[in-house]
Amino acid sequence: MAKGNSERMWNKAMGVTVLLIFLGFGAVVVNLFRWQILRGEELKAAALDQSLHSTTLTAMRGTIYDSSGVKVLAKSASVWTVVLEPEYIHEDEALRRKISSGLAEILEMDEATIYEKTGQAGSYFTYLKRRVESDVKEKVVAFLDENGIESGVRLIDDYKRYYPYGTVASTILGFVGSDGQGLSGLELQYDKELQGTAGRMISAKNALSTDMPFEYEQLIGAQNGYNLILTVDETVQSILEKYLEQGIEQFKVANGAVAIMMDVKTGGILGLAVKGDYDPNDPFTVYDETERKKIELLPEKEQEQAYSDALNKQWRNKAVSDTYYPGSVFKMCVSAMGLEEGIITDNFSFTCTGNMPVEGVTGGIDCWKHAGHGQESFHDGLCNSCNPFFIRVGELLGPSTFAKYREAFGFTTQTGIDLPGESWSIYHDEEDLGPAELATESFGQNFSITPIHMITACASIANGGYLVQPHVVDRIVDEDGNIIKKADTGYRRQVISEETSQKICSVLYDNATSGTASGGYVMGYRVCGKTGTSEKIEKYNEDKRTKENPQMEYIASYCGFAPAEAPRYALLVFFDEPQGEENGGLTGGNAVAGPIFSSMMEELLPYLGIEAQYTDAEYDTLDLTAPYTVGLTLKEAYAQLGQMGLDYYVIGDESEDSIQVTEQIPQAGENVPKGGKVVLYTSGYEEKDVLVEVPDFTGMDLANASYLALLNNVQVSANGAGATEGGSAKLQSITPGTMVKPGTVVTITFVENINTETYVSLE
Repeated sequence: MAKGNSERMWNKAMGVTVLLIFLGFGAVVVNLFRWQILRGEELKAAALDQSLHSTTLTAMRGTIYDSSGVKVLAKSASVWTVVLEPEYIHEDEALRRKISSGLAEILEMDEATIYEKTGQAGSYFTYLKRRVESDVKEKVVAFLDENGIESGVRLIDDYKRYYPYGTVASTILGFVGSDGQGLSGLELQYDKELQGTAGRMISAKNALSTDMPFEYEQLIGAQNGYNLILTVDETVQSILEKYLEQGIEQFKVANGAVAIMMDVKTGGILGLAVKGDYDPNDPFTVYDETERKKIELLPEKEQEQAYSDALNKQWRNKAVSDTYYPGSVFKMCVSAMGLEEGIITDNFSFTCTGNMPVEGVTGGIDCWKHAGHGQESFHDGLCNSCNPFFIRVGELLGPSTFAKYREAFGFTTQTGIDLPGESWSIYHDEEDLGPAELATESFGQNFSITPIHMITACASIANGGYLVQPHVVDRIVDEDGNIIKKADTGYRRQVISEETSQKICSVLYDNATSGTASGGYVMGYRVCGKTGTSEKIEKYNEDKRTKENPQMEYIASYCGFAPAEAPRYALLVFFDEPQGEENGGLTGGNAVAGPIFSSMMEELLPYLGIEAQYTDAEYDTLDLTAPYTVGLTLKEAYAQLGQMGLDYYVIGDESEDSIQVTEQIPQAGENVPKGGKVVLYTSGYEEKDVLVEVPDFTGMDLANASYLALLNNVQVSANGAGATEGGSAKLQSITPGTMVKPGTVVTITFVENINTETYVSLE
């Protein structure tokens, strides 16, 4: 009995044991399956995360070059990141104090902050300061060497963005943020191509989660970004910016200015200048000193918003992001519509009485010439910039045809230029083009486009009728110069015929020579041009609600191209709100934008390889080139100048003919008027005793300007069609009041027809 009970208990115990073993092993198997099969990858990743530490290594951002492929407009230069290795030093109190004190002074950091970081046991990598310059890096290295510090501090290569030309082309280039990401301009538009691929430094950790030494590190190198080669020429860009600044100062322009030069055959932008602008090396500083002072005078609670608004304004690319009424510049497009449709023919005639009745407009629409132009052909209507003439052309075209060409010229869509922030046009749809809307749009009012729209349409007028694709990047290349991508320079479509294009070019050449666009005339060059003076009606109507005596503000523009017989380069100059009451009442495109256009083209066309072709009349007034007389004796200099028909006088010692010339004004190679003089300088004079003041020639004709220059011991070089046609001085190359050496040549642009294109508001 006892034996049977014992056996049963044994069997029961064995059964329980077997069951427990089965359940135990079953649980193990199930868990192994769950951990290794179901969650294997998850746990593997977690294990790696525990045992590895990854640090991002910055790739060098691609370089941006101008069209030469040599001049660097934006580059990433080497800087360094200072890193601490606390595990090597956290137990050495004296060393921690020494490192904290020394680096705090060099890096201009808080000593207590550094000291705290040096005590982070278990870490071989702690950021201290990023992007330090070479001079700071050298100081850090010297400090470590002098104190025999071999571990605890490391220097890692990094990169920082630089813009060698400062403000030049800033609104094209844009800038980057603190982490090297593009925030504006090309830096934003081509951020993916420029930034490259970041590398990684992977370091191992031990079982205590402590970083292991360098021999356990793995380095995955960064792949540098691609480079951009632009269509923009740095010299062209600088010239455009120089004269825009001069125009803003001369004509008291309140709301900035734009100049765009385009290759009419390819759409490549040679220069796109916007003023005001900023320095991309320091983009978060308000560059306009006047604006900065205004902000400082505001109550503290208003300063932050004002500061933000000022930054956004200076970063904004006015050429692609702001819309405006194009004004009479648009008449070249309406002319093309009329010619292409056969509405304007050789026999087309219109009589301008000074006013054009328009349905829906009380009192009709006035011409800028209130007495009227009388009977006009197409040539006369365009050269006179006659509003009633173009209202009539618009009527004959009708809404449907007008809208068709407006779309064909690209005004109803974005141009697609490779810059961020391009705006859309604002215009009336075809069904909304009533008589008043069609009339005003026919002479460039009451619809808004961007400057890049207008220069692109102008290029199609000039190049035989083909719409081009505007662009600023010619090609993207890798570090070895291999082309990754090339800009498409093909035509988008043909808008007008080559015959129509040639007819308009012919009239626009006459217009720039003796018509309402003569302010843009350039001696020796066959320039075609059209002016625009558009009203800022929306602003005026808004001001009426808040101001007692609102003033109409204008946009003065000039758009043209050269050379007339085979156009290659188009240029649009645009001034937003010239203050007429502060500069003799001048607000028109011919008087304000014309002289600046002329000065730009006079300098740019020779640089771009366009040869001058002077008429006999121009040749008779052509300046001479000053010879090289420095180093010659006075006797030799007298003889050389005499052979050229130039006068001279000496400042300094002239007691003997054998005395050498040490300096001359004008300098060798500079222009000197025919019959003018070269001032020869020798030893024995004080510069401060001979300087003369440049007078203000504004408003004078050539004869009176030349006489005033003689009285002030300077010389005049005349430019502009108005120089020979009784025009008045509107622009001078040296600011009045500047102190210069005797004999200095001041180039003056003379303009006629200065009061054209003043419109009556349509409120």
